[in-house]
Amino acid sequence: MSRRQASASPKSPEAPARRSPCPVSCALDLFGDRWTLLVIRDLFLGRTRFKDFIASPEGIPTNILSDRLERLSEGGLISRVPLEGGKRFAYELTEKGKALKPVLVAMKEWGLQWEEGTRADLLNPS
Repeated sequence: MSRRQASASPKSPEAPARRSPCPVSCALDLFGDRWTLLVIRDLFLGRTRFKDFIASPEGIPTNILSDRLERLSEGGLISRVPLEGGKRFAYELTEKGKALKPVLVAMKEWGLQWEEGTRADLLNPS
């Protein structure tokens, strides 16, 4: 079977659609937009609820936040934890999500060095 035919076949639910096998491309498919790493940053800062993410200074719109939380959950970076009553959820990083800590730290250090007016007190993941 040719490459073209193989790519036209239906994908299994376990295999995410990928643009290429490049690891950078695959990582960007999970968290390469302007909002997703900010949600992950907030999780490292101890924010766990939808209202916590909305309160962040960047002002993520609620529809985008809902989409990003779903994508992060489907990608295995976060898990949803039901709260009392069962209608609301808290979110927590999985091991896969926690593995992004060095990425965030490197981005913080780069921003402090190269982007005037940035402050480290806004990002101090534990």
